[in-house]
Amino acid sequence: MAISDIRFKRLGYVALNVTDLGDSRHFYEEIVGLTGDNEASGNVAFLRCSGKHHDLALYQAANPGLKRLGWEMESANALHAVREHLNSIGIATVAVSAGEAAELGLGEAFRATEPTTGATFEFYADMNDAARPFTVTHTKIARLGHVVLNSANREKTEEFLLNDLNFRASDRIEGMVTFLRCFPNPYHHSLGVGRGEVPGFHHINFMTTELDDIGKGLNRLKRNEVPIVFGPGKHPPSESVFLYFLDPDGMTVEYSYGMEEFPEDAPREPRAMPAGIESVDYWDGRPEPGMAKIGEIERIG
Repeated sequence: MAISDIRFKRLGYVALNVTDLGDSRHFYEEIVGLTGDNEASGNVAFLRCSGKHHDLALYQAANPGLKRLGWEMESANALHAVREHLNSIGIATVAVSAGEAAELGLGEAFRATEPTTGATFEFYADMNDAARPFTVTHTKIARLGHVVLNSANREKTEEFLLNDLNFRASDRIEGMVTFLRCFPNPYHHSLGVGRGEVPGFHHINFMTTELDDIGKGLNRLKRNEVPIVFGPGKHPPSESVFLYFLDPDGMTVEYSYGMEEFPEDAPREPRAMPAGIESVDYWDGRPEPGMAKIGEIERIG
């Protein structure tokens, strides 16, 4: 199989480690607007903003951060292609056991360590539908949008994602961050790679259906005394209106509205934007010091 056979459907789900599962579940349900169908089972809670089994998994842990990223492949062929290629370049792949896959609502799945950040990537082709449709509460969440990670060697991380996982670069802010889409998913980025002294979790994003969701979210966060660390503003690379805030562990969460979409064939070339706030926010805002400071990456080996 060729690299071109590695084709993604979407960023399927994000698993986060949290220090108080009850508090975090309440926050992501009542403040962010996700749905949890069942009570937490043991040390994990599954939440969703779609008709799938889950979009966010919360795990009780000693330290907050990223547990893993779940990537939904376009087909069984694409799943086998990514496993075959990773094995061919010496990256170990570990099958998810039948019992854990059933708990996650997955079919065949495996995990591998992204070699430059240590992040766990899980790959699968099928996730069960939820027992009932996603019901909007206060925020019309359209989908799980993206995750941004920090890397101590951003260029090396980008090289691996482009050359070995068939991601595509959409834009770069020079010396700061690369925005990548999991090809052929059209959205401007499903994964961002930022510059950091050590690898770490930067933020998780949920895309909203209406611009009004950003304004209503701002007021809801204020009423509930949730720290707002950046925005509202508008990102020049993706044209998204954004709002960043902190969860109970201090990890950064983003609402956004609107995003550039790329065609599979003949997309525009990625742009190189200058380092500086003019490439981050059209509205000339400034992030607060607490943004993207909390979140370690759990390693599986």
